[in-house]
Amino acid sequence: MSAVHVPLPERLRPHSLAEVVGQRHLLGAGQALRVAFESGRPHSCILWGPPGVGKTTLARLMASAFDAQFLSISAVLGGVKEIREAVEQARAAREGLDPKPSILFVDEVHRFNKSQQDAFLPHVESGLLTFIGATTENPSFEVNSALLSRAAVYVLQPLDTEDLRLLLHRAMGEADVPAFDDAAQNLLVAYADGDARRLLNAVEVLAVAAQQGRLGEVGAAWVQTQMGERLRRFDKGGDAFYDAISALHKSVRGSDPDAALYWLVRILDAGAEPRYVARRLIRMASEDIGLADPRALRMALDAAETYERLGSPEGELTLAQCVVYLAVAPKSNAAYVAYKAARAWVKADGSRAVPMHLRNAPTQLMKQLGHGEGYRYAHDEADGFSAGQTYFPDGMQPQRFYEPVDRGLEIKIAEKLARLRQGGNGQP
Repeated sequence: MSAVHVPLPERLRPHSLAEVVGQRHLLGAGQALRVAFESGRPHSCILWGPPGVGKTTLARLMASAFDAQFLSISAVLGGVKEIREAVEQARAAREGLDPKPSILFVDEVHRFNKSQQDAFLPHVESGLLTFIGATTENPSFEVNSALLSRAAVYVLQPLDTEDLRLLLHRAMGEADVPAFDDAAQNLLVAYADGDARRLLNAVEVLAVAAQQGRLGEVGAAWVQTQMGERLRRFDKGGDAFYDAISALHKSVRGSDPDAALYWLVRILDAGAEPRYVARRLIRMASEDIGLADPRALRMALDAAETYERLGSPEGELTLAQCVVYLAVAPKSNAAYVAYKAARAWVKADGSRAVPMHLRNAPTQLMKQLGHGEGYRYAHDEADGFSAGQTYFPDGMQPQRFYEPVDRGLEIKIAEKLARLRQGGNGQP
């Protein structure tokens, strides 16, 4: 009877903190999670980080360190029924002949809804269970505030190149894993992109292929042939995606076309929907460039339309052209700030009646009631401007929401506003 195959990631799973690869900011001497392990007292916590960085491993090690029963639930597959079963197992362990504490590990806890999270909260509060949640999503948005307030949050980072190389060398120490030359190792480390599980799964697949081909050592060309198109680097709906979008936006705002192009390519390379990117570019044109260069908005709209006509990959060039234009354009958020200020004013001030001289008078009755009386048609005035006419509601002090910046077209806009305000129109 053949032996049961144990996957490579499981074979290399650390059995002690000393064997853990990465997370030095948490596990180094005197660091938060190391101190928690050494305290001898388990506490509820949330391990937040991307896939393949050791969240499950740390939860298992915590149970081992505290001699606790390890109970595991996947929020993808489980629900309230599984939580109740875990609670019963925890009670049995506490009341048995050899009483033990219990650690409940909830993988992908962000997938649990509020009622499911509420189901184990009382047992965490009573001390029956120590809760450890693992999530790839921001717990501030995905975990109930009541549960979040009772758990320490530890942020795990992707493994760096040094960590991944160490893990790869450990893998090559296994009897069924071939040796990879330096170029092949570089390719695998880049492919893993900070994810230990991705690295080890790839190595295992390649090991099987190498055995079939009777290869003792493999190079980069063979690895590239076997791997085919690499996996995307981040989840299109996860935090990493929105972080990259944020980096693109900030690079455009910061007038760095090279960095903006880098993030655009990263986002598209990860499989993001180009139409979504086009919508974000339209937002940037309004929010960060505005009237300093009104052509930016037209450029963004044209890029979105062109992509619709051409599709990928040709249409993506237009998005790149737009990103460069937005990055080098003069910047102004004056219209954005003015809009927010006007919204805040209206929300706080409430409704005011429209002044009679600004109301339409399409009927004789409306004219008799005074609608439109006193209104001066600007096109009939000198320079197309009715000096002295007010447009705010009666009794409201005129406000200045819009203040042009000293950049781009807004320089000329500011000059014009200054001339108009000196014309005695009553505006601030």
